[in-house]
Amino acid sequence: MTGLAQLPQTDPTSLLRYRDGVYAIDLLTAAIAEFRLFDYLRDHPATLGEICRHYDWHPRPADVLLTLCLCNGYLEQAEDGIFSASGMAREHLCSDSPWDLSGYYASLRDRPVVADYVRVLHTGRPAHWSGLDEAGDDWHGAMLKDEFAKTFTAAMDCRGVYLGKKLADALAPELAAAAKLLDIGGGSGVYACALAANAPTLEAVVLEQAPVDAIAREHIAKRGLADRVSVATGNMFADPWPQGGDLHLFSNVMHDWDFPEIIALLRRSRDALTVGGLVLIHETFLDADKKGPLPVAEYSCILAHSTQGRCYSIAELADALEQTGFRFLGHRPTGGDRSVIVAKRN
Repeated sequence: MTGLAQLPQTDPTSLLRYRDGVYAIDLLTAAIAEFRLFDYLRDHPATLGEICRHYDWHPRPADVLLTLCLCNGYLEQAEDGIFSASGMAREHLCSDSPWDLSGYYASLRDRPVVADYVRVLHTGRPAHWSGLDEAGDDWHGAMLKDEFAKTFTAAMDCRGVYLGKKLADALAPELAAAAKLLDIGGGSGVYACALAANAPTLEAVVLEQAPVDAIAREHIAKRGLADRVSVATGNMFADPWPQGGDLHLFSNVMHDWDFPEIIALLRRSRDALTVGGLVLIHETFLDADKKGPLPVAEYSCILAHSTQGRCYSIAELADALEQTGFRFLGHRPTGGDRSVIVAKRN
């Protein structure tokens, strides 16, 4: 259980932010150099829907782009939802300004991920992980292959040692009162293990599909928690879920999917969760007005590129919970720009 029951002396948030926000520059470059977004919104303030119709964009990645620009102060948004170019954008991102920096970004136009974003904005379909050959699998398909699944799961596991302990500390009252946790799409099982390591009476089940299920069993065994943390093999959208849990955890799951899939997962959770049980959603969240935090808006860019999701606001997920039979109880900061939403099954 090394690391799962204790915190490091230093905070790694800055290191997480560099990796999380790595694609923000490419999405911004596409907006500036390929679409001249700021010239358009200077002359034609518009809603998200109107912008999508003008550029023939899909609303999911378009929302991510507009949120990134809003959080940076490059766009302004009125109460009626209309976006317009800010003073900064008018001076530095519009072609008729003597201080226009668009050409500076145009020099990055040939970066592969910029080209990916042009396609993603038009289609809404994720590109290949890390901007590699477009003929290959996207992230969802790549996770069904042994080598990629092993590498990616290991990457998320090392991050989860710190984030899992922060999550366990934030949920101490709920963990003390719970008996059984179901960790849906739990990857290596690091979060289930962290919660179990900090709640000695808690038993946990990690629901994962092949080949990640076998990877999870290996990680759990190495942590010495196989007696209290088990793995159930299954596709979380299609296969039956283990019943009887009083806590359901979605850690870094919702941001991989669009709203229809999120609603489907929450409905399945409600059906499998005990009456009065809690659902826990742990990841990065935007503020209700989606004007911050900037690190979350930057992280949303890599999700828009490589998955079918994005980062959601607290308000968006609270609404999804209310739609599916849960009562939103609030959210708490954990660590590394992450938070946890807590909701109760009605």
